Amino acid sequence: MADFLTSTHRAKWVFTPQHLVEKYKAANQRARQVLEKCGATLMEIDADGSLSYPEPQTSAKANAEKHSRTKPLSIDEEQCIRVFFENKIQEVCKSFHFPHKIQATALIYFKRFFLQWSVMEHQPKNIMLTCIYAACKIEENHVSAEELGKGIQQDHHMILNNEMIIYQSLEFDLIVYAPYRSVEGFINDMQEFFNADDDFLQMLKTLQDTARLEVDKMMLTDTPLLFPPGQLALAALHNSNALHKVLDFDGYLSSIFSRQNPVHRESEFIESLNAINSLVRKYKFPERKEQNHINRKLESCWGLSSHDESKKREKKSKHKSKKNSNETQNAPS
Repeated sequence: MADFLTSTHRAKWVFTPQHLVEKYKAANQRARQVLEKCGATLMEIDADGSLSYPEPQTSAKANAEKHSRTKPLSIDEEQCIRVFFENKIQEVCKSFHFPHKIQATALIYFKRFFLQWSVMEHQPKNIMLTCIYAACKIEENHVSAEELGKGIQQDHHMILNNEMIIYQSLEFDLIVYAPYRSVEGFINDMQEFFNADDDFLQMLKTLQDTARLEVDKMMLTDTPLLFPPGQLALAALHNSNALHKVLDFDGYLSSIFSRQNPVHRESEFIESLNAINSLVRKYKFPERKEQNHINRKLESCWGLSSHDESKKREKKSKHKSKKNSNETQNAPS
């Protein structure tokens, strides 16, 4: 983990819980203020990365009417939106058979972006897809915007249009460190430390596979923003070993602290491990009814009312009915 120790990831993107809460509050408060002033919060993005908020309301009556029905999302509701789309990142990456490192990088990009912004200011779906596209670039598994957009039936111009604001919001710190590589490194160290034979190597393989699944769970929480990847990897291996009972994990952990002169003491790591597990246990995916309610609020904040959406659906339905009618009339008898 020597590279991580000198990285911008460690210097700028690992936060205390209090600092994390403050950043979420700041983004939420800014969006609330824009909603109060403009009646909508969704920003427009030009290809060069320049941004603009909606124009302030000029009519006092329109302003009052808009504010009477538009309520901002709470911080908890914003979290529900982020959770939903972070799961979507994993789904999209799996459907494209991307390596774990791309999935992890895209997730970390997405999390960092929405530390700077509220979901009321930028559409999370667009940001999600652009984060995946950017992760493919940085991890040298290039997929064109056209190919990515086609694979999920989305306009690829939207992906390209959001690319610069992603990089700017990440402060161009594009090299990230995910726990998957650390898990592999610890498994290799275990092989040497325990002088593993063939049978033990197979058990370590099982340990590693389960630890990857544990990391998948962690990546959906705030833990990548709170802990270094090495600690997350050890926590994942600890939980995996608790299931499979492959080795004396406490003994191995003590050996690490005696051999590597780590920054933190063993007792401090145990506290971190407990905190990581607590965040994973508390994690929950929003129920559909709750998600639908929040989505409606979010669309209202963006300036998209349910009435507008129903009119679009009605127009589309009429167009489809007319098309079907014409096809029936022109069908050969």
